Amino acid sequence: MRLLLINPNTTQDLTDRLAASAARVLPSDVELLSVTASTGFPYISSRAEAQIAAVTILEVLAEQIHGIDAAIIAAFGDPGLHAARELFDLPVTGMSEAAMIMSLSLGERFAFVTFSPRLGPWYAEQVARAGLSARFAGVFTPEEMFGSITSVAGDLRSPLIRACLRAAREADVVILAGAPIAGLAAEISSEVPAVLIDPIQAAVLQAVALWRLAPKGADSGCFARPSGKESTGLPKALASWIARRP
Repeated sequence: MRLLLINPNTTQDLTDRLAASAARVLPSDVELLSVTASTGFPYISSRAEAQIAAVTILEVLAEQIHGIDAAIIAAFGDPGLHAARELFDLPVTGMSEAAMIMSLSLGERFAFVTFSPRLGPWYAEQVARAGLSARFAGVFTPEEMFGSITSVAGDLRSPLIRACLRAAREADVVILAGAPIAGLAAEISSEVPAVLIDPIQAAVLQAVALWRLAPKGADSGCFARPSGKESTGLPKALASWIARRP
């Protein structure tokens, strides 16, 4: 199986961090391919940026589609997730959705811990969209501000642990939200009295499971692929795929 990890942020260091965390749970018969967005933003932190990133995700999928079996959108807001499922006949998973689904089997209530208050309202919307608000304990963040996006996990390690401890008073499961803190869950699990979930690992395991259950992924029902349609100004591979041209 060939699994594509798409980092819609343009920071290669984040891709490397995500891939390293994903590799810890990757089955031996799965090959992980990683792609970093070439256009967009160093780190997606708003709804508008996520909408722009979604186009890049669809473009990458169109370019890679013939060489992969499943894909992961490796940004916690899951930009373009439903659009990708509608357009491509293979399993596509997102970090926030996969982490939330996994949390339901591990406890009654879950919470997000992330590194910036700016992300809180947008991340909370993912919960409402998934219909899981009744089991959501909220978003918890450090009071301290981060510096470089590539060193968040190290720079804010202690403040993030304190945020996890606050979250653990309200939730059974704590999801460490955001690509810059991928891999941190395993490092701090002994310091937090709750189940910790690394979203990229949840997305990897869900993608592999979906591929094994149904190789075509979500290809019918509300995700049935639309009829071909011509477009103007789109990247070549994406335009051809949407038009259903060979």
